[in-house]
Amino acid sequence: MLPDHGRNGRNSRIPAKPVSRGRALCRRVVGMHTAWDTVGDGEFFCPACGGDRNFQRLTGRRRFVLLGLPVVPRGTRGPVIQCAACQDLFDPDVLDHPTTTRLSAMLRDAVHAIVVAVLSTGGTGSRAVIETAVCALNGAGHEDCSEDRLVALVDTLATEAGHATDSDCGPGLPGLAIELHEALGPLAPHLAPAGREALLLQGARIALADGPYTPAERDVLTTAGCALTICSEDVARLLVTARTPS
Repeated sequence: MLPDHGRNGRNSRIPAKPVSRGRALCRRVVGMHTAWDTVGDGEFFCPACGGDRNFQRLTGRRRFVLLGLPVVPRGTRGPVIQCAACQDLFDPDVLDHPTTTRLSAMLRDAVHAIVVAVLSTGGTGSRAVIETAVCALNGAGHEDCSEDRLVALVDTLATEAGHATDSDCGPGLPGLAIELHEALGPLAPHLAPAGREALLLQGARIALADGPYTPAERDVLTTAGCALTICSEDVARLLVTARTPS
């Protein structure tokens, strides 16, 4: 977080020691002033507010001030991100964190990708698997998902990918691996370990709904764990844990 010079917000620096009258007068006579210009705006997750807020992207022009008048340019400052609500200033990399709205959408997409990947290994032939998958999708925010629509989607994707959803066939892992990494990779850095493990466990419990893992299901779940940056030892542990009823 960057200190805010020239503003009376919460980031203004407070002197650690009393300032003498002479020094205070000197500061009023000479000093440094930053004039901020707005060069962009948008919405971001504000760490200080703890929620989604509007922001302005600012750049500053620094000038040496004499008797309250800017006289000598002293370079530029920024860019910085200023929260429209709390007025705090942040480094631009604060925008790398998704907003709450965006994070929710990424989680929905992640659950959908895992469910489809597991079902693509041949799970559409089991009513128990489909029911468990639909329950997971509904809980993730896909309220309009039904068993028939999910089966139709998986069958369509399997046909387009050129592989059948027969458990005796391979899951078309290269294509599924790409899809899983695209859906899970950007999300993983923003989830705590427990959150990443919970996603993998959802997929594992869908695979187990009709019996032990097939080799294809293990391959898909291992790939999902890799995309979620879960180490292979922990993936193996979680696949065993998923067998224990919660």
